[in-house]
Amino acid sequence: MTDTPPPAHHQAAEGGGLGTRLNWLRAAVLGANDGIVSTAGLVVGVAGATGSRDALLTAGLSGLLAGSLSMAVGEYVSVSVQRDSETAALATEKRELHESPEEELDELTALLAGHGLSSAVAREAAEQLTARDALKAHARVELGIDPDALTNPWHAAWASFLAFTAGALLPLLAIVLPPASARLWVTVVSVLGALTLTGWWAARLAAAPAARGTLRTVAGGALAMAVTYGAGSLLGAAGV
Repeated sequence: MTDTPPPAHHQAAEGGGLGTRLNWLRAAVLGANDGIVSTAGLVVGVAGATGSRDALLTAGLSGLLAGSLSMAVGEYVSVSVQRDSETAALATEKRELHESPEEELDELTALLAGHGLSSAVAREAAEQLTARDALKAHARVELGIDPDALTNPWHAAWASFLAFTAGALLPLLAIVLPPASARLWVTVVSVLGALTLTGWWAARLAAAPAARGTLRTVAGGALAMAVTYGAGSLLGAAGV
């Protein structure tokens, strides 16, 4: 009987760890996708207005840096807020454990029973977990937080920066490396191919239909390039 609760607890912890890894992977895929689409739209729009390689390189690098830094700062702020929330929740739980340990033990018992354990086993498990590390037990079971693995805003910022940069490099290199006569089509084909891959991965990670998610991603990227190229062509023709 005493061996039953730990596996359930470990399964929950492993599930939470897997969920965290999937969230990071999903964020990386979406960050790369943003880098591809935004930079492709920018350089294709400039290509519609001018054939200057220097202008394309300047616009592409500016867009890459602006986008990656914006993504990094936004992710840092977002994750910092999440970490502050987690820290505050842990502080509240620590205070409640100090002020009313019996009520907290009853609460943990009820939570474990809600996972399918019998009342007797849930009580025994709650007592064992409380004796081992009460705060960690409540954090994981009640709050869904691992106190040993709080979200790190710097990790999130760097991951977002690198993912966006990796995605943005593809259209940037595709527009400046080929000869002028082929650069537009090389860029369009490269971008649509990359979007097919990121769209498929994003759909798989979200457990959504892969074909629909991929088509949506590719169509969105194609539309963005078409609109910016059209705008760039009009501005170029107008001499702006």
